[in-house]
Amino acid sequence: MDLDRLRHSTAHVMAAAICQLFEDVKLDIGPATDGGFYYDFDMPHRLAPEDFPTIEAEMARIVAEDVPFERFTTTREEARTMLASQGQDYKIQRLADIPEGEEISFYRCGAFTDLCRGPHVERTGELRGFKLTSVAGSYFRGKETNPMLQRIYGIAAESPKAIKVLLKQLEEAQKRDHRKLGKEMDLFSIREDVGPGLVHWHPRGARIRSIIEDFWRRAHYRSGYELLYTPHIGRAQLWQTSGHVDFYKENMYAPMEVDGNDYFVKPMNCPFHIQIYKSQIRSYRDLPLRWAELGTVYRYEKSGVLHGLFRVRGFTQDDAHIFCTPEKIEDEIRETVSFALKMLRAFGFEEISAYLATRPEKAVGEPSRWEQATHSLQRALETEGIAYEVDPGGGAFYGPKIDLKIKDAIGREWQMGTIQFDFNLPERFDLCYTGSDGDAKHRPYMVHRALLGSIERFFGVLVEHYGGKFPFWLAPEQMRILPISDGQLGYAEEVAAQLREQDVRVTVDRRDERIGAKIRLARNDRLPYMMIVGAGEQEAGTVTLRDREGEQEAMSVEAVLLRLQQEEKR
Repeated sequence: MDLDRLRHSTAHVMAAAICQLFEDVKLDIGPATDGGFYYDFDMPHRLAPEDFPTIEAEMARIVAEDVPFERFTTTREEARTMLASQGQDYKIQRLADIPEGEEISFYRCGAFTDLCRGPHVERTGELRGFKLTSVAGSYFRGKETNPMLQRIYGIAAESPKAIKVLLKQLEEAQKRDHRKLGKEMDLFSIREDVGPGLVHWHPRGARIRSIIEDFWRRAHYRSGYELLYTPHIGRAQLWQTSGHVDFYKENMYAPMEVDGNDYFVKPMNCPFHIQIYKSQIRSYRDLPLRWAELGTVYRYEKSGVLHGLFRVRGFTQDDAHIFCTPEKIEDEIRETVSFALKMLRAFGFEEISAYLATRPEKAVGEPSRWEQATHSLQRALETEGIAYEVDPGGGAFYGPKIDLKIKDAIGREWQMGTIQFDFNLPERFDLCYTGSDGDAKHRPYMVHRALLGSIERFFGVLVEHYGGKFPFWLAPEQMRILPISDGQLGYAEEVAAQLREQDVRVTVDRRDERIGAKIRLARNDRLPYMMIVGAGEQEAGTVTLRDREGEQEAMSVEAVLLRLQQEEKR
């Protein structure tokens, strides 16, 4: 069953139940989400978790009635009249968002009718598993100056048994929440004084980020990429040529005027990479060009959707663009998919699947190019043995794509890498190369590619995947030396110096605390190792190595280094 359809239909049934139970309910939106669904309401009654059993019981009644979801269309004026008669002011504003000429549809289930694009399941009886999970405030359209609505979140699945699994997953997810662990482990913060969605990396978090980025750079150079650095702002004309001003402006920060010209902070890196391509005449002998950048971009996300590191306004994309001849594109895509899998597996993600979106009805680019591009994506997935789903017609208007999904330690799916063809920007910027026939007007294939997505979101996923217990090679502090008394401080510092010479990330706990308290703090900080040194160890020139599981062993510093070198795989 289509989970998005199931979740969206459950949101409608929840709204129907709330309208039945409470008075003067004004509706906004109720979409499916990655983890379930939500619906926003404006109503006099202040919703609370204590209301959930009553709402769920009414939802169960609607499901038991097994009424159909019936779609019908109206004219814009008829829709406005209907919504006005129901007092649905927010829906009238949403109606105004529907472009002229686009069909206006409603869905009815029983006595409940909602302005909605759909789609839905056939009947309410198909909704066999659901649970309401939380309630929160949400500004209408995500703007702080608009009214505050009440948002109820829930989860939906194919059966009550599947809901039990999801609830257990949610319980574990709360323990692993990267916002909670980020604060406990002093990894990052988001300061209201600076602005929502703008991340501050603290020393421990910044250390992990630098390890990720260093590994990323080495892997790219080994795979034949060259790295770029590009500006953070560009003239408005650049973004007009790219089409961002026409199609993406609501997600861009307002322009700034410099020397009589408007500039935008960049929401994407691709126009800059294109400018480097255009800086000289290219030959088929130069291609493929593989250019990558850890480029920080800025996008205006509505405050209502900001969420820790998962949804921010400033973030660093592990971005790359490949410029290629048609003859080489299939090999390039196959290598790109292989590279993406190696990268994700290096961070501990073994369960990887894909989503292949193909040509929509309205598209730019020659059909033959679409066919070749889609075939190359499909062949690459099949060659690598990756399970994938096809979304016929679900590609962007400018090219087909693959989205790579990983499954984390508690079974949640996350979309990570993307491999996206683009037949639009090469046309807009008139990208060309000289072919073997001497013709200088050949159009290259252009592929957008991200492996991790963004460093911020990927880092948040890593925190939750490992529950803060990073593998040795990623841990910001790999080892802490715990002297039992001040008499061993000098010896502890000598040992630390030996370890640092071998690039071990080590600190010494110099606090005037009992050894039990020092061990507890190191355990709470989720360190891979701690090293205990007392008078006996100092006299023997040894240490007691203790791991996360509490296993400990007396050994020489040389033996410790040998063990750590074997564990350090990167």
